[in-house]
Amino acid sequence: MGFFEFLMNEILSLPEVLVGLIVMIGLILQRAKFAKIFSGTSKSIIGFVILGAGAGVVVGSLDSLGGIIQDAFNIQGVIPNNEAIVALAQQTLGTETALIMGFGFIANILFARFTPLKYIFLTGHHTFFMAALLSAVLGTSGMSGITLVVTGSVILGAVMVIMPALAQPFMKKVTGGNEIAMGHFGTFGYVSAGLVGKAVGNEKDSSEDIKIPDSWSFLRDSLIATALTMVIMFLILVVVAGPEVVGVYAGDQNYIMFGIMQGITFAAGFSIIMAGVRMILTEIVPAFKGIAEKLVPGAKPALDVPIIYPYAPTAVIIGFLSSFIGGVISMFFLGIFNLALIIPGLVPHFFTGAGAGVFGNATGGKIGAAAGGFTNGVLISFIPALLLPVLGTLGFENTTFGDSDFGIIGILIGFLANLFS
Repeated sequence: MGFFEFLMNEILSLPEVLVGLIVMIGLILQRAKFAKIFSGTSKSIIGFVILGAGAGVVVGSLDSLGGIIQDAFNIQGVIPNNEAIVALAQQTLGTETALIMGFGFIANILFARFTPLKYIFLTGHHTFFMAALLSAVLGTSGMSGITLVVTGSVILGAVMVIMPALAQPFMKKVTGGNEIAMGHFGTFGYVSAGLVGKAVGNEKDSSEDIKIPDSWSFLRDSLIATALTMVIMFLILVVVAGPEVVGVYAGDQNYIMFGIMQGITFAAGFSIIMAGVRMILTEIVPAFKGIAEKLVPGAKPALDVPIIYPYAPTAVIIGFLSSFIGGVISMFFLGIFNLALIIPGLVPHFFTGAGAGVFGNATGGKIGAAAGGFTNGVLISFIPALLLPVLGTLGFENTTFGDSDFGIIGILIGFLANLFS
């Protein structure tokens, strides 16, 4: 592996390192004292590590739940997983992916500097995933060498400013300000959720204002409410699946206790995510003023989707559950339309469904959160199925990209590339 590939794949693909570098540059441009530069950079990196640790806990509990569902109901199909499909793509397209990612970063800064779309996309692993998608789709269409890298880099840089711009009107409603943007390639699902929420709900009837009787006052604590919801969900599934199926995942632990503890573990992971987000926001927003003032006037940081979870924690759970329901219902319709069977992956349904719930709540209250989450669930079921033929040999693997933007962009670029090739 060359130095450039190492830099792209092993360093800048890590969101904590990328954000730490951006905070450091921002503080240096503000001529902050060394102590402030060191503190701000360290805290932003630690905040992202905390967020990643929380996400790892959540993913661990959801992976076991997803496995139990597959085994209990004997479901066979394609499981969307960004990490898995990118790992496969790297085997044949590693150099192209690294080059597209590196020059895509530069293109992002140039687009932000010289166009009205003032967004710096800071979610490194999603940039890496999109670079892998573009190298696969453009390679399948017949492109290679410099043409592939240049085309992919320009498209990546453009997408890194266009997607945050599309989401920003909804981000303003979510955050009550204009300081941060959405930097996650599930944007098509989030924007759709916001539009559906506005059409069917009432933004004044927020999920965060759900009235709870005094006797159930403990449910006003979002952490307790999350834990209880997930414990109930896990318990229902482990009881339906039975001790033999659950035993594969529970080991020596009683299957009922396994369900209870996995629900509590999920809530703990969610709490860790929230703590990491708060630390990141505290450091990155002030530091980014240096970037905005000196390098890209008016620039906003586009950050990963968990950044919006603290604004509506109840909508996060509503959106997740609604998205998963949308995925389950969609699974039956995929067969009717003779499309590949996309098994609802709990990890993409949690992270993107939660974001869709928050967007839907901002425009349509609790009904909007549910409808927005459901809409996202349908989208991330049908879009990956339509993407499979565009991925060439990767489309024959038992996985695909999970989040909505990968599918939309992959299908569109594949169609245009074949049209002009």
